Amino acid sequence: MPTLQKWKNKCNMRATQIHYENGQGYDIIDVCKDYSLNFNRGNILKYVARAGKKQDELQDLRKALDYLQREITYLEDKQKEYIKQTIDR
Repeated sequence: MPTLQKWKNKCNMRATQIHYENGQGYDIIDVCKDYSLNFNRGNILKYVARAGKKQDELQDLRKALDYLQREITYLEDKQKEYIKQTIDR
């Protein structure tokens, strides 16, 4: 049975994921937290920042675009619901 420290080391993805390294002492997740970005917006930033650092740059940019479209759809739906509720008053 592995010790707690061995388990923590195994789960420490930041130490093994070179495509997230920027050499600046902070990570994308820190930026997302500081700006209170939701899941979609955080993933947009993540995929754009790491594009070109993995095997398929276009795949990362397509993923960013997918999350951007999801966020736009979410906001459009939210806006429609607000308008509907306003009209129904």
